[in-house]
Amino acid sequence: MAKFTEILIRQGTISPDQLEEAESMARGSGTNLSDALIRLGYVTGDEVMQAIAAEHQLDFINLEEITIPPGVIELVPESVARENVILPMAEEDDALRVIVSDPLDLDAFDKLRFILNRKIEVAVAPRENILQAINNYYGAIEGESADSMLQDFTDTAIDFTETDPLQEGAGEDEKIDETSAPIVRLAHLIINEAVQLRASDIHIEPFEDRIRIRYRIDGVLVERDSPPRRLLSALLSRLKIMAHMDIAERRRTQDGRIKVTVGDKELDMRVSMLPTNHGQSCVMRLLDKDNIKIGVRQLGLSEKAFQTFFNLIKRPNGIFLVTGPTGSGKTTTLYAALNELNSPGRKIITAEDPVEYYLPGINQVEVKHNIGLDFARIIRAVLRQAPNIILVGEMRDSETAEMGIQASLTGHLVFSTLHTNDAPSAITRLVDMGVANYLVASSIMAVLAQRLVRVVCTKCKTPFKPSSTVLEEAGISPERAKKATFFKGKGCGNCQQSGYRGRIGIYELMQMTPKIRQLSFENASTQDIRRMAIKEGLETLYWDGIDKVCKGMTTLDEVYRVAKRDAEAVD
Repeated sequence: MAKFTEILIRQGTISPDQLEEAESMARGSGTNLSDALIRLGYVTGDEVMQAIAAEHQLDFINLEEITIPPGVIELVPESVARENVILPMAEEDDALRVIVSDPLDLDAFDKLRFILNRKIEVAVAPRENILQAINNYYGAIEGESADSMLQDFTDTAIDFTETDPLQEGAGEDEKIDETSAPIVRLAHLIINEAVQLRASDIHIEPFEDRIRIRYRIDGVLVERDSPPRRLLSALLSRLKIMAHMDIAERRRTQDGRIKVTVGDKELDMRVSMLPTNHGQSCVMRLLDKDNIKIGVRQLGLSEKAFQTFFNLIKRPNGIFLVTGPTGSGKTTTLYAALNELNSPGRKIITAEDPVEYYLPGINQVEVKHNIGLDFARIIRAVLRQAPNIILVGEMRDSETAEMGIQASLTGHLVFSTLHTNDAPSAITRLVDMGVANYLVASSIMAVLAQRLVRVVCTKCKTPFKPSSTVLEEAGISPERAKKATFFKGKGCGNCQQSGYRGRIGIYELMQMTPKIRQLSFENASTQDIRRMAIKEGLETLYWDGIDKVCKGMTTLDEVYRVAKRDAEAVD
């Protein structure tokens, strides 16, 4: 047992059983033990680092409580600070005191001693806090944040025209670097900043007089400073080259991928170019491989829904559908199920459009419409490969749905997604697509609808009591409110003043009981199916969200944003 875990157990922060669960998760997902404890929610980053500090007899630094002089920051180049995730803190005689997240990274300390020619002393803080502090301090001093660099471009006399050298036959990274080094640097800084701010998407949108850059953080778009309009062509050309696209093509849509390494993270970026009336719009989705290492337990399902979900995915055949809009976490849920089921004794094949994450031990097939390789054709071929489990990325048409249903009826477990607003709507949606009602009734075993809500920031959360009017409108009874713990975030550096950090799912899991199967067979309406499901114990999206509000995990505003309280949910 690592010494820092002994300290956590001695302090009563975690129990031996929780440690054993974290060790099992760490082995299964390839993460370290401290990350596993944090992901399971048993400890915070601060608690882990305080224990590690105690283990190595080092000082723990709360970065929100100190101010580092600019003269100290300037002692360490930003590239060195970012590469090694270190922050200079103070000069002490001939030594430089630095803040690190890994006190055993001796190579980094040796590098610092060589570069600075002075003694290095170490204190510790959580990695994410150090990265945030690096953004704050170096952005103000060296002009190396994306925001400050955009200001540099606004003031610069460099002339990037619409017919810059990037458009004139440039095809190699070397030529781009030589002719437009500032653009190369800007592109990389935009990506780096997005990663460090935990963005899921980067949006570069052209307008008549400006370029708008926005990051989607925890599901909400945040606007950054805009570069001059004249940089659009050069910036997009650089991104196209990184994504292996045709830089001369401006009239058609294009898709590509970029592989980047930021710090110790390896990321895939899915790039989409769309022609608009003011130029090409670019959206880059950041695909973090750590997101798919999540287990079923960490999805955020209630205990009852978790037990039902866990039992359902262990069945030998049937269809399990996950529904929700784009960006609601459906892929993460399905991959968590596949990770749980992935073993040498099972063959798993997926059909996806596109393959976003690559899963070890699973056969993944990408849809390619240009050569006729669509979902239905892939499923036909897959059935000849004798799989145990099939994942169909999306049931978009009757042919794909019928093929998936036939696969489930011939002894396969099938996972898929559908775009509907709630779980009961999935049944009528399949019938509307042209699938026979008796096939739907006999093959579907459950439908999981989900949304993502932002989590109240753990650093700045404060308890509060909603008014009786607000509680009544939300449907929270006085008795329930007395037992609840309501929190909201004040806003701090940890959450970029938003009051939220991270997201969690809210769910409604509808099992196909005999009564619901009968209603499906009779072509009953969505409302009739919904009423029966609620009568048989369905907890709706709204009420699962309210449960998480009462536990202090999120807020009423977040639940209202993604789920509605309708008549059936109240009855």
